[in-house]
Amino acid sequence: MPDLVEWREILLIKLALTDLDDTLIPFGSSCVSTRSRAAIHAALDAGVRCGPVTGRLPADMTWMFAGDDACYATGAFANGQIVCIDGNVIKETTISAALLARVERVLDEHGGGFLCLYDPWELGKIAYVTNEPERLRKNPPPTYGDITWTVGKVWDFPTQYCDSAGPAYVKANIQTTCSAPERSMLAEYLRNEIPDLDFVLPSAKAAVIDIVPCGWNKGSAVYTLAGALGLLPEEIAVFGDSENDLAMIEAVKNSIAVANASAAVNSHARWHIGLCNDGAVDDALFDIASCALKGEMPTFMADAQLNVREDHR
Repeated sequence: MPDLVEWREILLIKLALTDLDDTLIPFGSSCVSTRSRAAIHAALDAGVRCGPVTGRLPADMTWMFAGDDACYATGAFANGQIVCIDGNVIKETTISAALLARVERVLDEHGGGFLCLYDPWELGKIAYVTNEPERLRKNPPPTYGDITWTVGKVWDFPTQYCDSAGPAYVKANIQTTCSAPERSMLAEYLRNEIPDLDFVLPSAKAAVIDIVPCGWNKGSAVYTLAGALGLLPEEIAVFGDSENDLAMIEAVKNSIAVANASAAVNSHARWHIGLCNDGAVDDALFDIASCALKGEMPTFMADAQLNVREDHR
């Protein structure tokens, strides 16, 4: 049996990763609060790497974190399709234009929303993709007006990426025009129609369906970070609230759900904290930082050492 020092070395949280929207950032807020940035810096100063795992893009981080790039130097973006350590990209996962063209055709035939493509590195470079622009004008999604560019085909949107099949893209989603229950049904319909892709909800409130390659998700990004940093799963903490967080919640032992999380995230998370609106993730990060300096697990994970000791018997 390992001695107590060895257990504590295994059990210290060395990487804390958090979803942004509805987890670190309350719905309706445009950016990370001053207190949240202070909590991240407290973790960094205590030797704990800390950053986002989000559906948002690298291009969004500067304004969302008020230019405080230390807060997002390590993390994953576009639902794990871009993974960074210390500001350097270590992994990019793309979606072929041909698959996204199938999404566009299904949406133009079925309705319920519009495909959107993004440049992950250029802020505001976004376009709706539809061969039926009149449909967009007659039934626009909530983002209509914020997104002002429309292209008729996927290939009309410029990209720096390519795969064996040709042009490829990192960030794509569906801006929906339907109710929340219909949004879930649309995502399921698309999964059945295009099984090479997955369609996940980034928020219970946002009228969006994110598109990711089937088999690659936020959990994949967490594993990539763990491998690159030489960390054990027990040394990682992840915070989430919604469907697109579920894979990373399932990926590590120290998974944490905010009180406003979906039922699925709540049921799979090991630890549960307060509401996003009340700054619960900030509190948890301050706790992680304080306890890391003392060589201890966070107080909200009070029985973690006992559980892991039992695992090592």
